[in-house]
Formats: sequence, C-alpha cells, structure tokens
Amino acid sequence: MLPELNDLKTFRDALNQAPGPDDAALLGAADRNGQLTKPPGALGRLEDLAIWYAGWRGDARPQITAPQVIVFAGNHGVTAQGVSAFPPEVTVQMVMNFEHGGAAINQLAKAAGATMNVHALDLDRPTADFTSGPAMSEDELLEALRVGWTAVDPTADLLVVGEMGIGNTTPAAAIACVLFGGEASDWTGRGTGVDDAGLANKTRVVAEGVALHAGSGDGVEVLRRLGGREIAAMAGAIAAARVLRIPVILDGFICSAAAACLADVSAEALDHAIAGHQSAEGAHAAVLAKLGKEPLLNLGLRLGEGSGGALAINILKSAVACHSGMATFAEAGVSDG
Repeated sequence: MLPELNDLKTFRDALNQAPGPDDAALLGAADRNGQLTKPPGALGRLEDLAIWYAGWRGDARPQITAPQVIVFAGNHGVTAQGVSAFPPEVTVQMVMNFEHGGAAINQLAKAAGATMNVHALDLDRPTADFTSGPAMSEDELLEALRVGWTAVDPTADLLVVGEMGIGNTTPAAAIACVLFGGEASDWTGRGTGVDDAGLANKTRVVAEGVALHAGSGDGVEVLRRLGGREIAAMAGAIAAARVLRIPVILDGFICSAAAACLADVSAEALDHAIAGHQSAEGAHAAVLAKLGKEPLLNLGLRLGEGSGGALAINILKSAVACHSGMATFAEAGVSDG
C-alpha cells in the first residue's frame, strides 16, 4: 500500500524504507534459469533481466501482462529565455495529440500491449524561471509528486513514464549538473534542435541556474529548485513503483534526471529500474553511467514521451517469456550433459 503524500518528509521516508526484491523469488528464478533447455548464459542479458524481474514481482516464474505507460506534461518559465526551438504552446498541442492517439508513444504503447495514461500538470501555469529563484514552492513540488504517486496503477506489473514539456532538457541538464558536478556545457545538449547560438544561450541559462541553486540540499530539493512539474511527477511515479515493487523501464535524458533525484535521496531508490535506451541527447549516456544503468537499446532516439522505454517493454517481455515459458531439460526429456 502507498502512504498518502501529505508532506515531503513522507516522500523521502517512503524512498528510504521501500522494500527490496523477494530473495526467495530471486533464488527460485536463478535455479530455474539453470535448468532451461539452453547452454548456460546462452540468452545473455535476457537471463539477468528475467531473474531481476522475478525478484521484484515475488514470483520465480513470472509473466508480464499489465504494463502501464504514463506521460506527464508541464510547462517551464525558463523557456522565456529562448532555450527551445519550439514555443511552449506545443506542449498543449501535443497533449491533445496524445489524447487522440496520434503520437509515437501511442503507437509504441499499443505495440507493447500497454495501457497509456496522460496527465497534464497546470499547463497554463509554467514553473518559475529557475535563474531567478526556485522553480517551484514546496507545495507545488508536493502537488506534482502526488500526481505521479497516484497515477501508478497498483495492478500494473511494469511501468514506463514519459514526458512532454517544451524546454525541459534545460532543467534536466541543470539537475544533472548539480547532482553530478562538472560544467554546464557537460550536460547541456541541443534538445529539440537549437542551433549553435541557441546552445550557447541554453548553456548560459543552465550555468546561471546551477550557480544559484548548487549545494541547496538533497535530490528532492534540487528537483524543487530546478525541475518542472512533469519531471517531479515522473519522480513521484518511479518512487511509487518502488514502494509497490513494480519494475520500471526508464526512458531518456529527462526521465533519467528525474530518477537521479531519487537516487540522491536513497542509494537503493532505483534498484527496481532498468534503462530502456540511450538517447541521442548527448549527456544521457553520462547520466546513465552515473546511475550505473546499462541501456537495453541505442537507436538514436531523442523524442521523449516515454518512447524509448515503451520500445524496450517488448525486450523485457521476451526475456520473461523465455524464462517462464521454456521447458527445463527434465520437462523436455533433453539430456543436459
């Protein structure tokens, strides 16, 4: 059961006290994997994925039947500084596209057999410009976290969270820079395709935000000061899945920045999560390396929306299908040597 999020302390406590995987299921899955009709290790990383999934679901022979994809949308005050190639109005327009089934994520979720939900967070009320103060108040952050926290279906057996928010690679870069160090230029990319002058301006904005908010607190406080409502909602959903033992497939750079805020609060906060892909946004690989997550796919995607995570659902489904559906040597009457 999920506790009610009445304050940020409850959120931090939930992360720090979340249960781990089921040891008996892990052992049972590993034992079953050793008896399947294949040479040891022949399915490579698929074997590790299946065992990992089994541990979190508490079932040595699990199935994936109810994946959920959630897309959160938010707008950012920092876009007034010209950090994106597109205007904020596109966020509203794309939410309508999601709701009418016309976006890439709709197709990918459908192909993966996943239910899809869309949550728009106060699109007519952008966050504050983080170069002049915190992006959100504590109440605003809590409200956004709660949207993600309550959006997760407790009956889901796999979760992917995505986002839509013009300009949101800028707060993601600032979050990564504060959490992981280095220069603003290390973490700032072209996002939706800004030119060289736009990249220089965007890097300046990230640097100003980092200078103002660095050293202000843990990942939750960094999220409040530099994040956005949709980034906070993703963090809330990933955290809720951790408490519910629902495995998560992380999407791209922005989703990974949201996840990094959780990892800063608890070293075990992302044990239930794997990286669906490495996006073409330059700093994503570095964030994944900092989080210790090896991506399943690397296809040059840079769309967001949860697209890379949704695409990876079928990889995990295949891993679990082989693990749970294959015969053992004894069942098949095949000599194991």
